[in-house]
Amino acid sequence: MDTAIVVLLFVAGLVLIIKGGDWFVDSAVWIANVTGIPKFIVGATIVSLCTTLPELTVSLLGVVDGEYDMAVGNAIGSVTANIGLIMGISLVCIPSAVKRGSFWLKATLMSLAAALLWLLCRGGRLEFLPSIILLVILAVYIYDNIRDAKKNIGTEAVDTADKKDAPKMIVLLVVGVAAIVGGSQLLITYGSKLAALLGVPAAIIGVTMVAIGTSLPELITTLTAIRKKEASMSVGNIIGANVIDLALILPVCSLVSEGSLTIGRQSYALDMPVCFGMTLLAILPPIITGKTHRLQGILLLVGYAAYIVVLVTKFGVA
Repeated sequence: MDTAIVVLLFVAGLVLIIKGGDWFVDSAVWIANVTGIPKFIVGATIVSLCTTLPELTVSLLGVVDGEYDMAVGNAIGSVTANIGLIMGISLVCIPSAVKRGSFWLKATLMSLAAALLWLLCRGGRLEFLPSIILLVILAVYIYDNIRDAKKNIGTEAVDTADKKDAPKMIVLLVVGVAAIVGGSQLLITYGSKLAALLGVPAAIIGVTMVAIGTSLPELITTLTAIRKKEASMSVGNIIGANVIDLALILPVCSLVSEGSLTIGRQSYALDMPVCFGMTLLAILPPIITGKTHRLQGILLLVGYAAYIVVLVTKFGVA
């Protein structure tokens, strides 16, 4: 394929996810305003469910195609990128107060899912039946969000929320999701082609384009939320996306792969413990102090950079 076409499609994907993130956050904030549901809850449910679609799609396709390392690496690597890179950027830009009542259980479920997934994969395989416990964690997470939504409806309603905008906002929501998912796929596909044309090693392409690439929706919605000063939406989206990534994607992949999913040495020995450690660094300061910190964001970014260096130099693969 001609280099100019590859570059054009790459840029088209970037434009789609930027505009899609803009439309999506606008509609999600409108939902929070018109219903009175706290923005943290909206970010942790609607936004996070939709922005995890690329991870789920890529991992399932990887299992179907027999690319188990890519499927597992994508799911775990995306969580690590969400926390180390995306949440790190968010906290450096807009550290904020956290409502512990809404935060602590969801954050704890995220770390618990990471720890249990690591434990369940200790034999080099993830069996579907034991992994049902991860689906239970996801069910508890969803139940807690529904309970919080019912309890908090009306607590954050604002005068500017105009219900007559509903048709427009629903369209923006749908178009935004489609643009994010479609754009991220264009960016992954043609970004990989562009990297290959430039002579970048396959190992570097994998560790950056797959895990980080499927996290682009979270990155774009987070950057958009930062620009709109919606800190709660950003943190809620990241935590929600991670719970779904950890508790849903690999159990489903295990089911699709006839009830048992192969786990590579790199995934178990490096990716999963780093992922668990990142979740602890993300949740403990807000639980203890009631707020996120700029220093916390810096540590997350430094930790993620160190992880990438170790990953490439020691294992040589994504």
